[in-house]
Amino acid sequence: MGIVVRYNPPGLTAAQYDAGVQRINEELGDAIPDGLEYHVCFGTDGNLLVSEIWDSREQFEAFGERVLPILAAAGIDPGRIDIYEVHAVQNREAARA
Repeated sequence: MGIVVRYNPPGLTAAQYDAGVQRINEELGDAIPDGLEYHVCFGTDGNLLVSEIWDSREQFEAFGERVLPILAAAGIDPGRIDIYEVHAVQNREAARA
């Protein structure tokens, strides 16, 4: 089973998030990284949070080694990063199967 990764970047604005995504895409390409199932940015401007679901911790760590320096160069602090093992997943696609 995969992992859930929760980022709590202090004071993250929509403009910072959008600029960070653009910079990542410019440096790494805009393809979804291997193992990333979902990436969600949510909350209010100036207090945005990010959650991701990865197939494995190894895939997350490999991408993190590449992306965290890019975020730092863009002035984005990912804040506390919490990692949780997935126990179960439910979604519409699985329910249709």
